[in-house]
Amino acid sequence: MQLLRGVIDPELGSDIVDLGMAKGATVSPDGDVVVTIALTTAGCPLRAQIQKDVRTRIESHPGVRSVKLDWTELTAEEKAETMARARWNVREKAPDTEVPPTTRVIAVASGKGGVGKSSVTSNLAAALAARGLTVGVLDADIWGFSLPRMLGVDGRLEGTAEEGEHRKIAPHEKAVGKGLLKIVSMGFLVDDEESALMWRGLMLNRAVQHFLEDVRWGDLDYLLIDMPPGTGDVQMGLARMLPRTELIVVTTPAKGAQKVAARAVSMARKSYLRVAGVIENMSSFTCDHGSTYALFGSGGGEALAADAGVPLLGKVPLEPSVAAGGDAGEPVVLGTGPAAETFRAIAARIVEEAVPPVAMAGCSARMLEAAVAALDARPTT
Repeated sequence: MQLLRGVIDPELGSDIVDLGMAKGATVSPDGDVVVTIALTTAGCPLRAQIQKDVRTRIESHPGVRSVKLDWTELTAEEKAETMARARWNVREKAPDTEVPPTTRVIAVASGKGGVGKSSVTSNLAAALAARGLTVGVLDADIWGFSLPRMLGVDGRLEGTAEEGEHRKIAPHEKAVGKGLLKIVSMGFLVDDEESALMWRGLMLNRAVQHFLEDVRWGDLDYLLIDMPPGTGDVQMGLARMLPRTELIVVTTPAKGAQKVAARAVSMARKSYLRVAGVIENMSSFTCDHGSTYALFGSGGGEALAADAGVPLLGKVPLEPSVAAGGDAGEPVVLGTGPAAETFRAIAARIVEEAVPPVAMAGCSARMLEAAVAALDARPTT
């Protein structure tokens, strides 16, 4: 049931446990799981989306052999309670975060520093935006912020407010092809990028919380979060604040990096987060003469993916152009070359297989809209 709290009804904006749609789950000694889900209506077009989310959440958990879904329909009384709960969340209760419920949240994590996690985040964000998507980028590596330079964006964050609303932070925006990046980083709040932040864990976690609660993100297809390395306060706080987060773990081919990255997988699963895949960075180097060298070893990505039971999304070659693009604020994925092609292929796998964007369809939302309209139309006496 904790895993199912990461499954959001994208139109009602709450998890299926909170809405009373997850009726129960049984687990056999052999790891066969049966989950009972009640929909607002049997013909709900969101059924396929919910089914995929339930399966991907549960199948990735260690010990699960199979997942079967039993479908039922909410009774009239249960449906009224669900709609009342959804209406309460929409009308009365402030959202826990400003991240829309239809946004796919991907945390790019690693077990240790120096594996190119921020480079992977910036290039994936640019590749997704180049596909015409709106992508939020949150630099949660508060100590080691680097995304402003890598994405070629600077300037301090400013506040904005609609009439009658609390003041919110406006993210910096950058158009990429037909898409859009919305970027927030501690680098936009310090005097310069060489300023050292000497904060303890509680302050780090609070900073990430502010970025989630007080930034006017608006509509997003994806939110990519560049995580600090390791398994500390920020990681645990994010699991609490955004339980629908899915992890992509970055490692190098070296066995030492792979073993450390396995801790990030362990942390995710202990926090009931789904691990969507592994990316091996700095995979190999090909010189001008065509010879290829495994400068950092080989096999780390495959081993980590196999141990975690998740797909290896891609192996990014070691190229000087990746670092040069990051220094210049021009992600290499927007150019040409093997690394650019690899990043684009990984972005395609994310969209098409690993973490596809939410396919909106009308059923619950129309019911909620009709219920709200009917209640609002009632005469007051």
